[in-house]
Amino acid sequence: MSSNPRPSLYLAPSVNTTTVVTTTTTTTTFAPIQLPPLPAPPSPKDPKQYPLFNATLPRSLREFPLVFPGGARATFHNGELGEQEMQEEESIVEGKCWKMIKRDETEPRAEVGLAEAIERYGRKRSYSNENMMEGIEAIPGLITNTPPRKKAKSHPPPINTINTAAPPSPLPSPHGSPPPESIWPSAPPSGHSSPQPQAQPPIQPDLSLTTLLALPSLLSHFSSLPAPLQSHVLLTFLRHSPLSVLRTLHSVLTPTLARDFLTLLPAELVSLILSFLPFSDLARASRVSKSWRAIIDSDPVLWRDLLKSTGIWFGHNSEIAFSDAIMARRRGQGLPAPNSLPLPHPYKILFKSRHLTHTRWVTNQEPKRLTFPAHGRSVVTCLIFSHGRIISASDDHSIHVYSPVTGTLIRSLDGHDGGVWALAATKNTLVSGSTDRTVRIWDLETGRCTHVFGGHTSTVRCLAIVKPEMINYVNEHGIMVREKWPKRPLIVTGSRDHSLRVWTLPRPGDEEYRCYGADDTEVDPSEEDVDDNPYHKLHLEGHDHAVRALAARGRTLVSGSYDCTVRIWDIITGDCKWVLVGHTQKVYSVVLDIDRNLACSGSMDGTVRVWNLATGSCKHVLAGHTSLVGLLGLSPSYLVSAAADSTLRVWDPDTGELRHTLAAHSGAITCFQHDEFKVLSGSDGTLKMWDIRDGSQVRDLLTGIVGVWQVVFEGRWCVAASNRMDATVLDVWDFGNDGDEDWEGEPPGGMYDEDSDYDDDDEEEDLARTQAEVDAMDQDLDGVPSDAEFVDADQDQDLGASDDEDSPNVRSAVWRALSLSTTDAEENMKASTSRETSASHYRHRSSARTRSQRETGAPPLAGPSEPQLRMLPSVDETPTRPRTRNAGHRRRWQP
Repeated sequence: MSSNPRPSLYLAPSVNTTTVVTTTTTTTTFAPIQLPPLPAPPSPKDPKQYPLFNATLPRSLREFPLVFPGGARATFHNGELGEQEMQEEESIVEGKCWKMIKRDETEPRAEVGLAEAIERYGRKRSYSNENMMEGIEAIPGLITNTPPRKKAKSHPPPINTINTAAPPSPLPSPHGSPPPESIWPSAPPSGHSSPQPQAQPPIQPDLSLTTLLALPSLLSHFSSLPAPLQSHVLLTFLRHSPLSVLRTLHSVLTPTLARDFLTLLPAELVSLILSFLPFSDLARASRVSKSWRAIIDSDPVLWRDLLKSTGIWFGHNSEIAFSDAIMARRRGQGLPAPNSLPLPHPYKILFKSRHLTHTRWVTNQEPKRLTFPAHGRSVVTCLIFSHGRIISASDDHSIHVYSPVTGTLIRSLDGHDGGVWALAATKNTLVSGSTDRTVRIWDLETGRCTHVFGGHTSTVRCLAIVKPEMINYVNEHGIMVREKWPKRPLIVTGSRDHSLRVWTLPRPGDEEYRCYGADDTEVDPSEEDVDDNPYHKLHLEGHDHAVRALAARGRTLVSGSYDCTVRIWDIITGDCKWVLVGHTQKVYSVVLDIDRNLACSGSMDGTVRVWNLATGSCKHVLAGHTSLVGLLGLSPSYLVSAAADSTLRVWDPDTGELRHTLAAHSGAITCFQHDEFKVLSGSDGTLKMWDIRDGSQVRDLLTGIVGVWQVVFEGRWCVAASNRMDATVLDVWDFGNDGDEDWEGEPPGGMYDEDSDYDDDDEEEDLARTQAEVDAMDQDLDGVPSDAEFVDADQDQDLGASDDEDSPNVRSAVWRALSLSTTDAEENMKASTSRETSASHYRHRSSARTRSQRETGAPPLAGPSEPQLRMLPSVDETPTRPRTRNAGHRRRWQP
């Protein structure tokens, strides 16, 4: 509100019509009458004591019309309106084939003051010397004696709007004194035979004008009254006011006197009050004002309690991991921006995302669907969804990247000489393992293969990227500490050569490395000397058969092998902590939960075992499946197993209790994924969705197809690879609606890509510690017999041992039960030898004590003090069998 604004009274133009022979209309406009301003307050008004002093009045009180006696009209402005608001827009008048052009605003408009207008009204009509008025034709035969024009005797005094003791005003006195004689001049008779109308003043002052002129003195008088009397006077006025006036006052008083309790109360009380509202009311309340939105969106306790009360708080650090990922993303984007609204707390985003995940997948009966061909007729061996990209790998040696929105092929990653059986991605980096025995690193932005690692002598069957995260572990002094491990991302690969390898994940922009024979199909990359690879860290040996599955988090690595054992490793030191014995047949799947400190394994013996990583003991044996348990999945609340007996089973990972048995498929389960709400499983030409909480079947997403190779989902997206009409296709479903752009998906395992993976200080410390351990181990190499000295003894000991993995009867029975005859087709076709004795040559030269411990189930003593070396035998050159290293290469032992 401007200081001391001066109100004004705008008179409506005066229109007078005079009829002689023709009609002449004269329109006179008047300058605004400046009313006396309100007195300025003697001291600044306290907004708390005078909340209405600076309040913005509605337009109906800032500008309103007045009608004076005689029909004259005027408009009152209180002085707060700008010039733009005062000028009324002239309506454009137009019709067919014509339009009235708006008058040029730059043309000066003549305005007549009030005093001059009164003078004009008092003058006589003048005639020309030709006895005619201007603009009027002369009437023949009419002779008139026109008296000469006389000047007005005197100008009427102007209206004085200054509040003085004795104003020379023609207005009636507010004290009831009789009005003065009229000062408006009158026109003398014109001398024409027809009497001329007497000129009238533009307005006849009345009580309205008198009140406006006297308002400053009334306000001064009112301000000097005591507060009780002020209240009495105002209440007296209000009691005599009609309903329309009361409504107008109410519209001004209500928002001014209202108090925003959310901004005035302490945060603890505000959170308690809001906790009684359902989320739908909270959503509406957040739209009341910016302050309410900031308070509601940024309250972590409110949304945490809401997650728990609605049953979508899962625990086991899943919410903390989501929050850390959102905050890391904002730091990377420089959010929040200066002078912007506070961003919602990650728990609020998590609540919305989980609510949408729970409801949209059930209520959206017709999600948007896209189907497109992929990989020709080849089998899709791997499928992942990462950062809005579909990445698929096939046994046709290729890796494809698709857009889930359009289904277009973004790029094709070509370079492998064999089928790709393992994939993992983080941000814009992709890692792949193949039957060509190499590990390749790809830049997803450019599609270039930046690194090629060699060293494995057989198919790279499984791999994982281990990202740095805060974990609890027991240090070398036996003290439980919490640190970030590993210090930088690692790659762990498992192979059919019975071993695992640990590599450093190259950073974007690091020096490229390509192993020996990476670009030459005639050269075997398995002859690579890993000592030349700066990214190679550890070679983990101990399994007696192919490594089929692995899982890694922090410092812990779990590997499952066809030798029926599960091994627990420290991927920083390379120590084998436990050899978990109990399965009677091959281990096909493993999962890891470092928060619970347990691992689970599924075997061909039809059981699932839950292992305690602290003691190496078996906590639970989950029996019920009647065939191979080839797939396992673990979430905060559920452990799901899928088997070749066409069923899926949902278990409690803490108690081992069977929750549900999902039985509706008629063939082996070939793929599945689950979260805390649902399970998607593929088999026998159908893709089904189940409610994991009650075990009921929700719907069929795919029917009438040959087989489902892979399925993956995250947030609003679901992708399935299947075989249809002798062709491989990808189906993409979008369960989101318009306005669900902030629906955040939770990746399987709770591993996010948002935080920085590199800490230079921690990395240098880790490298120094690891190098010291390796140097200490290398000091004992001089006393270790050479590889050739082991050959004769190992051959004598293992002569006649068979490799059950490639036995025709066993192999055909397994894959017939799995309905996966094409899944390992390339490996099994190339490994056509019925009986091989080579696998036995890969067994460790363990001590008698170690062998007896394995048979009795006790954990073996493993460590770097006993280096274990073996000579690789000469075998057939197939991608699925171990290959002999070149005798000219020196092989250095790695812990």
